[in-house]
Amino acid sequence: MASDLPTASVREVPEGAVLLDVREDDEWAAGHAPGAVHVPLGDLPARLGELPEDDVYVVCRSGGRSARAVAWLTHHGVDAVNVDGGMGAWQDAGLPLVGEGPEEPRVL
Repeated sequence: MASDLPTASVREVPEGAVLLDVREDDEWAAGHAPGAVHVPLGDLPARLGELPEDDVYVVCRSGGRSARAVAWLTHHGVDAVNVDGGMGAWQDAGLPLVGEGPEEPRVL
């Protein structure tokens, strides 16, 4: 099923696209992409109205939760794309990270 989903690498996320991070609060606080929108996977149904309908790129730690989110969002009319490899791939690619505390940002 996940292989049928629209997928992009971390380097293919377009400038200006909404990057939706569906990880949990502690993962988000440790390190996330600058400008990303945080909606934990479990909160997605209640917060669907906060998201645009086009160009939503979804990321988690490694791609599993984001694949589930993309399948759900697509079913609900959102043009969503799974970011392959998640924030682990983001960090490995040397892309910027920001955190919520005094520690160096990192992916949990």
